[in-house]
Amino acid sequence: MEQKLYWAAFIFYSLAVILNVTYLAFRRQNLHRSGVIAMAAGFAVHTVAIIVRTVTTGNPPLTNMFEYLLILSWFSSIAFFISLKVVQVRFLQALCAPLIFMLFVAASMFPKEPVEQLMPALQSVWLPIHITLAAAGEAAFLVSFVAAILMLIRLSNPKRADDNQIPDMEKLESVIYQGIVIGYPLFTIGALFAGSVWAYRAWGAFWSWDPKETCSLIVWLIYSFYLHARLNRKWKGRKTAWLAIAGFISAILTMFSSMILGGLHSYGS
Repeated sequence: MEQKLYWAAFIFYSLAVILNVTYLAFRRQNLHRSGVIAMAAGFAVHTVAIIVRTVTTGNPPLTNMFEYLLILSWFSSIAFFISLKVVQVRFLQALCAPLIFMLFVAASMFPKEPVEQLMPALQSVWLPIHITLAAAGEAAFLVSFVAAILMLIRLSNPKRADDNQIPDMEKLESVIYQGIVIGYPLFTIGALFAGSVWAYRAWGAFWSWDPKETCSLIVWLIYSFYLHARLNRKWKGRKTAWLAIAGFISAILTMFSSMILGGLHSYGS
């Protein structure tokens, strides 16, 4: 049943991508509405798949790369619908949909076998806090990343951007900032604070300069610098857009760092 649910979610998300990309080409509002409906259907099936996996294994699906990407794409779908309600920038949602689809598909590249008996290091209440808050923060960063891409497009060709109905600079700046303001505390508490407590419980040290720990710190420093630069130095425009892009790309690379560099987190690879 679980595999059928993944396939159903894949089909709905694929349809959402096709409809949203087609909307970008033709600007038909009914295409955007249909894309949102397809995203909602994919998200609903995605949610059921996570519930089924949790019930089947008796553990939250947070123990390997397949499950993490499953959760990250799920939180990213939530960010999609929140941005749809709060921001109401159709171009933003239309570009978020393909990224969410890519995260969902990336999960399929990893072993799907559920872990029913967790290793001692994973038997901690801090693990779900660590993983879920970090994933929720990265989902908010995804929205900022897309807004930053739109900002660079607008800056590179302002006249064409107006023709394409890309939101103005002030709107995009606000979306980038709001996404980071929401994601930053979630990532800080989840990836760094809860992660450190879990590391102490599992390995006896709050910090060991493990590759994934170090990469997470780099992500945090990039977004910390963004907030400092924007609030204290009044940076806006191209500089802040590049910081938002650098932060999200660093977050994506961090997810795969243990596969390349090894370390204590390599159990999840």
